[in-house]
Amino acid sequence: MGVKVGGKVERVNGKEISYKEFTEKYLVKNEPVVLTGLMDDWKACKDWVTSDGKPNLNFFSTHFGKSLVQVEELAEQKRVEMSVADFIKNWLDSDESLLYLKDWHFVKEYPEYIAYTTPLFFRDDWLNLYLNSYHMHTDTDTYQEKNEISCSDYRFVYMGTKGTWTPLHADVFRSYSWSANVCGKKQWHFLSPSQCHHVFDRSMKNSVYDIFGDVSETKFPGFKKDDTISINHNWFNAHNLSWVWKLLHTDYKVAKEYIEDIQDICDNFEDLCQRNLAANTGMNFCDFFSFIVRFSFASLILLYLSDKVNHKPMKGTLFSTQHVLSNLRFIKQVALSMKSVEALNENTSSLLEVREVLKEPLFVELCKDLERTYKMIYEQWEQRSDTNGPSIVNFDELELDKAAFPRVCRPEDLVRMIDFAFTHFGVESGLEDCCDI
Repeated sequence: MGVKVGGKVERVNGKEISYKEFTEKYLVKNEPVVLTGLMDDWKACKDWVTSDGKPNLNFFSTHFGKSLVQVEELAEQKRVEMSVADFIKNWLDSDESLLYLKDWHFVKEYPEYIAYTTPLFFRDDWLNLYLNSYHMHTDTDTYQEKNEISCSDYRFVYMGTKGTWTPLHADVFRSYSWSANVCGKKQWHFLSPSQCHHVFDRSMKNSVYDIFGDVSETKFPGFKKDDTISINHNWFNAHNLSWVWKLLHTDYKVAKEYIEDIQDICDNFEDLCQRNLAANTGMNFCDFFSFIVRFSFASLILLYLSDKVNHKPMKGTLFSTQHVLSNLRFIKQVALSMKSVEALNENTSSLLEVREVLKEPLFVELCKDLERTYKMIYEQWEQRSDTNGPSIVNFDELELDKAAFPRVCRPEDLVRMIDFAFTHFGVESGLEDCCDI
């Protein structure tokens, strides 16, 4: 039995659906959806597009021509680095070349040029909020400052001549992805997770199915005719955090198996496995654990602020507070699934001193970003007097760094800390003692 082709992607007016409806109908169920009406006020839709709806290539050459970007030469099946000006020149000089500019970190490179505003539905973006403050992985032996932009975030601009395409793939970290066409058309092929086994070999490592074999111009008119500019974000949050961990654990086992023949002669075999994991996947166990610990700390601070301002039981409090409580439940679920991983429990390099983390300037910025995010998402339901600025935290009142939790270095430490906080705030964790993710 082969791949089942069929189904329909729902089309919804983004101005007529609430954040709660979007989350329940699409995010939680991992269902694709087309949202309309969310780009009307975007600067990109004015500056980047000519009056006849084509990419304004001269604008890019004039304003961003010196930027170095990654370009796929599809005819040669290779990726090269070139300036935006050279990319535009090659685009204009050749009718036959298939050039596809990919993964341009435009927001990070041009923070003052506000090309677009991330739609509300995609604001709960832990990945890019974290990368605003931290690097996901920093290896002191290999990290170089020149890589700061290329490793900095997952907010991209794509530009492609007619007929360009991307092979069948799963996105980085198994993240969610949203894509907005500033101009042009794209034909998308989605493969349900339940059908993935149909396109891989028996070891589930190599694709054996050419989903782009021959795109029918009759069935998909315009697929090969439009030059296109798109804005794309990869993102994850509590709802797909478990997918990130599952991928990381799977890739770790693959990395370990690949070099297991040198295990007996390698003094730091586990360190080598973790270095290879970070190189292949983008983070290792310690990176991921530090990530969820910092988000746990930030979430607990938001609970503290809510409790301080509202003076009401958590069970009957604000929508944003319930959202944060749900985040912590999901984090606890993932941490419970991590407890059985021997490599993580034996590695003390993931140790985080609570008080040190709380006082980090970068962590304070993460807290402020997270607070602003939930205020924006829920401001239509919640009346606040402080929506224009972040709250002030008195870290000495938090009690997280008392004798019971001076540091967090293993998943069970994180689970106990979350349980302690839930007890302190008078709410239930809502999880069993073990979870299968």
